[in-house]
Amino acid sequence: SAISKDSLKSSLLQLECHFTWTLLKQDVDLDDLEETIGDQIEFFIEFNIANYNLQSYVCHLKNSNEEALRNLQKAEEIVKKKHPDEIARRSLVTWGNYAWIYYHMERYEEAQTYVSKVENTCKKLSSNAQWKIQLPEIYAEQGWALLKFGGKYYERAKNCFENSLKNEPNNPEFNAGYAIAMYRLEQLSHRQCEDVSPSLEPLKRAVELNPNDTVIMALLALKLQDLKRADEGERYIEVAMQKTSDLPYFLRYAAKFYRRKEEVDKALEILKKALAVTPKSAFLHHQVGLCYRAKLFQLKKTTRYPPQEQVEELIRLSIFHFKTATVQKPKFFSAYADLANMYLQGKRYEEAEETFQKAFQINILSYDDKEEFYYHYGNFQRFHMKSESEAIRYYIEGLKMEKGPYGRNNCRNALKKLLEQRIQRGSGDATDFGTLGLIHNLNGEKHEAIECYEKAIALYPNNEEYLSALCELRLSI
Repeated sequence: SAISKDSLKSSLLQLECHFTWTLLKQDVDLDDLEETIGDQIEFFIEFNIANYNLQSYVCHLKNSNEEALRNLQKAEEIVKKKHPDEIARRSLVTWGNYAWIYYHMERYEEAQTYVSKVENTCKKLSSNAQWKIQLPEIYAEQGWALLKFGGKYYERAKNCFENSLKNEPNNPEFNAGYAIAMYRLEQLSHRQCEDVSPSLEPLKRAVELNPNDTVIMALLALKLQDLKRADEGERYIEVAMQKTSDLPYFLRYAAKFYRRKEEVDKALEILKKALAVTPKSAFLHHQVGLCYRAKLFQLKKTTRYPPQEQVEELIRLSIFHFKTATVQKPKFFSAYADLANMYLQGKRYEEAEETFQKAFQINILSYDDKEEFYYHYGNFQRFHMKSESEAIRYYIEGLKMEKGPYGRNNCRNALKKLLEQRIQRGSGDATDFGTLGLIHNLNGEKHEAIECYEKAIALYPNNEEYLSALCELRLSI
């Protein structure tokens, strides 16, 4: 009956599970996520209850509810094996997902059964709570799910792990989750190179609490490398190598460490080992492409006339692996950007143009991705299509993207250089001076900005935009 359906819906919204954690399918690449979780089920046995719960939600998003139910059954089997004494407590998320999936299948009675199971468990576990029971492991499970849905979710993931740590400050798993969230947030904000690093202590603590977590060890090594303490970092990599020399998740970061240390052959060797285990990993293919690209740039830098067949082979290998990464993960922005730029190295301009366009059509681009796109595309217009006006147009678009204090400033710097060249050549017009004025102003160089706006106005006397900008600047000095 309709009434029970409505009351059921309001009960469902009270549950703590993937369906109420606002994990939006437009923010991820569902096929890639399904593949990733499948790999992790194979390699991180201890997290499999959470992995099967998440996989059930992903299956639901892909419209295969039967498959979703099968994943929940697997989660239940593990709970019975691993936690025979606290089956109810450990099943709350699984039962919540069951309730939602049955609701979507219009099997309302079964949905109601699971809602009641959760309700009764919560009553038993906490005398005053009908529903909302704040269990640290549920916060952590939510945190891990959020981490898998991408950058927009990292801040929320961090908060979840902070909540789970309030109750169990020494829990190794919760500390690992918190450290990973902090590390990723830092990567996002481009603060890796600063002397202070909020993720350093959490990473160290997570390693102390679980010396066998080699993935965290590798992240700590990368963090130390960012902080110009690479020797210290390498010791962690070496210890971890002894412990899990065949875990792909550790190997991917170890390879990144050696690539950044310019030991590219060592990195490639490690990546090939990892690819043998998870051959479909977009991350690994992208890293392999970056290694061949590094070899290409090394060759060009150190050899005046590098042998053409060697150059072509490195370009071919880079293209192959970048392309494979985009096929595996059609929303992998930086793999597209790297692929497009590699086509340019091979003077394959049409394919480059096509790849740039594909990159820009990805529907989950962050401001950073867009800024990077405009920068690379502006360079393409400027250096390859020989169109300065188009380059300026795209750099300006990128300039508008610089959100927050950590914008990459690539477009700003490229634009400044190009405008200064035009002005030196004597081909600068009023717009060039005006734009350069804007950049000086953004950089806080007010006197230079005033000078540029004055020149722009001399060339274009009644332009209101320049006049008001000049007025504001003079007042602010």
